[in-house]
Amino acid sequence: MKKVITYGTFDLLHWEHIQLLKKAKELGDHLTVAISTDEFNELKHKSSYHSYKNRKSVLEAIRYVDEVIPENCWEQKKEDILKNNIDVFVMGNSWKGEFDFLKEYCDVIYLNSTEEISTTMIKG
Repeated sequence: MKKVITYGTFDLLHWEHIQLLKKAKELGDHLTVAISTDEFNELKHKSSYHSYKNRKSVLEAIRYVDEVIPENCWEQKKEDILKNNIDVFVMGNSWKGEFDFLKEYCDVIYLNSTEEISTTMIKG
């Protein structure tokens, strides 16, 4: 089984999130999504409209998502990859190059996304 992981806050879910999740799932058999906890968002000086619990519940209802885990800190990505036997790490292309250090442990793919919509735009 080929396992894929991606990370994000996934706060105000929009169609671009769904497209990212769909494309990520197409890269393997199992998609794990790590979402920022409320505490991690505070450390990043970000706030979410929805709580971690509610964001997790929404993601678990999406057919492309097989598992949702908490993201507690920036540094956990390597540990998650090794612990969960991840084959592919996926992020949107706005992060291009930022996670290349993980290529030692799995394939790293940056998916193209549109600039037409973002959570920041929705929050206005």
